[in-house]
Amino acid sequence: MGKTFAEKALARASGQTEVTAGQIVDARPDRILSHDNTAAIYRLFKQLGVDRVQHPERLAVTLDHAVPAPTTQHAQNHAEARRFVEEQGVKHFFEVGRGICHQVLSEEALVLPGQVILGADSHTTHYGWLGAFGAGVGRSEVAALWATGELWLRVPESLKIVLNGKLPFGVTAKDFCLKLIGDLGADGGLYASVEFHGDGIYHLSLESRMVIPNMMAEFGAKNAWLPPDEAVFAYLAERLERRSKRENQSAQDWAAVARRDALYPDADARYVATHVYDASTLEPMIAKPHRVDNVAPLSAVRGTRIQQAFLGTCTNGRLEDLAAACEVLQGKQIARGTRMVVIPASSEVLQEATRRGYISIFLEAGAVIGVPGCGPCMGNHMGIPAPNEVTISSANRNFRGRMGTRDSEIYLASPAVVAASAVAGYIADPREV
Repeated sequence: MGKTFAEKALARASGQTEVTAGQIVDARPDRILSHDNTAAIYRLFKQLGVDRVQHPERLAVTLDHAVPAPTTQHAQNHAEARRFVEEQGVKHFFEVGRGICHQVLSEEALVLPGQVILGADSHTTHYGWLGAFGAGVGRSEVAALWATGELWLRVPESLKIVLNGKLPFGVTAKDFCLKLIGDLGADGGLYASVEFHGDGIYHLSLESRMVIPNMMAEFGAKNAWLPPDEAVFAYLAERLERRSKRENQSAQDWAAVARRDALYPDADARYVATHVYDASTLEPMIAKPHRVDNVAPLSAVRGTRIQQAFLGTCTNGRLEDLAAACEVLQGKQIARGTRMVVIPASSEVLQEATRRGYISIFLEAGAVIGVPGCGPCMGNHMGIPAPNEVTISSANRNFRGRMGTRDSEIYLASPAVVAASAVAGYIADPREV
């Protein structure tokens, strides 16, 4: 019997010839991620009685969840994180304003195909777009990883999701994800390795591919995987070369480096279930309050009044997303009684959006631009709704209180739908606007 991607990745990470779903392994990740929660993890780490991090070169720390610091406590957490990285010699540290951890680590080519990354963030599944095994773990687990360099993991069973064909005009990877989660439930991929197949994946842009494993955290997945192709290898090669020059590393065949350890499931790998989607039949979807699997076609909720439109997050805050919104907003104004908050996923995205004129389009339409980071996605600041207000968001979660206000409602949609709704003042179809 052949092996799934997850079985191959965790066999490599645990130094074994092969492993099987359900087996417990001692995994040694290639990268260990934390963000603003680094301060809290460090307190746990010190309780272990260990002075030094086992592999500081594997750590990546990004300040992104509450930036700039909205309270004294957040500022204190940031200060403690800075002390930690200096004390431990953590090379890969990204300051306030650089952007959201998952976007930044992708841009910096700090995760490569076939690698294992464990992070103190549930959306660490994101790195599946690079053909990596990314999984979120708890703070105490990250403290243990700092101390020992390894962690017990149960090898997940695998689900096979096949996407065939091309998405119609106005339909996005976000809509596909919402359709999948709506069909199978928010726990449909619970502790599973969700592995995507089909030519529909290759028809997607790289930025659209990033959406899929990110959203699989809302499907309950342990990790999610997309097959890396030449487009992925070329993306990584360019960024590896850029980083090597910045760090004065010796030149290499970076495309070969990116391709070297890629893993693919065997044709006869065992999956607990297979689900097949025809991309051409999909339509724009919306997740209604207060569950990500409370999904309906856009047409079913069109006309719902909104007070806030939020464009950003690790799911849909990239250049492609800003471009889609600007196509809708060009020459238009945000509706009276409605506001729009736009937060690019990284400083790189912000710079390029500025160069292309997107930021001017947002500002001329009446939108507000925020510092690259998570913003109001988890309810810290920069767009918290008032009680009884309705927000349409390009984020990944809409449970009650997610954006900081329990008595408010969050609808999830694609960037173009968010922009169209901001213009209309109610949930609207961008193809009509």
